[in-house]
Amino acid sequence: MGKIVLKSSVFKNGQFIPQKYTCDGEDISPQLKWSNFPKETKSFVLICDDPDAPMGTWDHWILFNIPANITSLEKNFDIKNNNIDKLKAGRNDFGKKNYGGPCPPDGTHRYFFRIFALNKFIDLEEGVSKKEVLNAIDGHVLDDGELMGKYNR
Repeated sequence: MGKIVLKSSVFKNGQFIPQKYTCDGEDISPQLKWSNFPKETKSFVLICDDPDAPMGTWDHWILFNIPANITSLEKNFDIKNNNIDKLKAGRNDFGKKNYGGPCPPDGTHRYFFRIFALNKFIDLEEGVSKKEVLNAIDGHVLDDGELMGKYNR
């Protein structure tokens, strides 16, 4: 596991996420691209969270049922204005379905963007929690990959 390569054109793994992609900037999602996934992949799940949040892991972005032929998302991706068939969004801890950028109360936090290649599409309604998505993909993950960025205020 962990062989999928997940990259962004706006920051490299372990580097700081530019302010534009945070609550202190435009609060738009960064461009992401993934490669090196199993050929039998049917769909992808993308999750972004912050394990350094004071009250436990904070979920920033949850997308699922990304078809296997989609291998990138442009910056400022909007769940309402896309033409990707079957794609659905979970509800993040800001209470919304779109990306919510880094917004730490203090200190430097790490933000993990994780991609999961699945052997199926998952049967969930839009607006579900990250926990529901993780439960649904259990036993169906072919491979995964991650990209970590940091941000502080």
